[in-house]
Amino acid sequence: MIKILLCCGGGFSSSAIATRMEKEIKEKNLEDKYSIEFLPFGLGLKELDRFDVVILCPHLKVELDRALKNQTIDKPLYLLPPKMYGLMKFDEIIVDIEDVMKMYQENPV
Repeated sequence: MIKILLCCGGGFSSSAIATRMEKEIKEKNLEDKYSIEFLPFGLGLKELDRFDVVILCPHLKVELDRALKNQTIDKPLYLLPPKMYGLMKFDEIIVDIEDVMKMYQENPV
């Protein structure tokens, strides 16, 4: 199972995306393959060990850059492109998550 953490600045926009993704996971009977939670980025940094991949809303670019300067994050991170964030298409996000995880396994940067 891939455990996904979705982060935004305060948890508001990520909660909408996570709710939609949870609904699609259930509708497609993928509960054994994916789980998703949302947290504000600051809290999410403290919970990283519970997740396999972290998705970040596009407006977190500056906070992500700052966090990477101050700490080592040993998880694949995916900063959602603005267009994808706006459309929130489950299948496309899942494909990207799996690609990011594969890339991270090959080169954990």
